[in-house]
Amino acid sequence: MYEKRRSERLAQENEITIKIVSKGKLPLNKKIIYQLSKDISSSGTRVQTNAFLPIDTLLKIQLALKQPPRMITALGKVKWVKSLYADESFEAGLEFINTSSETIELLADYISQAQDKGIS
Repeated sequence: MYEKRRSERLAQENEITIKIVSKGKLPLNKKIIYQLSKDISSSGTRVQTNAFLPIDTLLKIQLALKQPPRMITALGKVKWVKSLYADESFEAGLEFINTSSETIELLADYISQAQDKGIS
């Protein structure tokens, strides 16, 4: 199977707040509750959420990293989505887009340090 990931992932759950910013079937600035990131990389994250997010939806993401605690804000685009439980729980792959190089570098450093320390 061809691996599409461009950067190393850290299997770590983090709290995440998502606001929909793209036009489409869902209302703008809709805040989605009950979400966790399941893993992160400097190029994207996998999230679990209670709302279906159509492919190509643009999102404003606030991700609370654990050790050391810090908040990351990024723009993301839904690349894939799947239903986990009776269309009440979903998983989605988000690609970071139009995100500052400083934020990408901070994420890469965070992932590298967490892996060196064995944190998950």
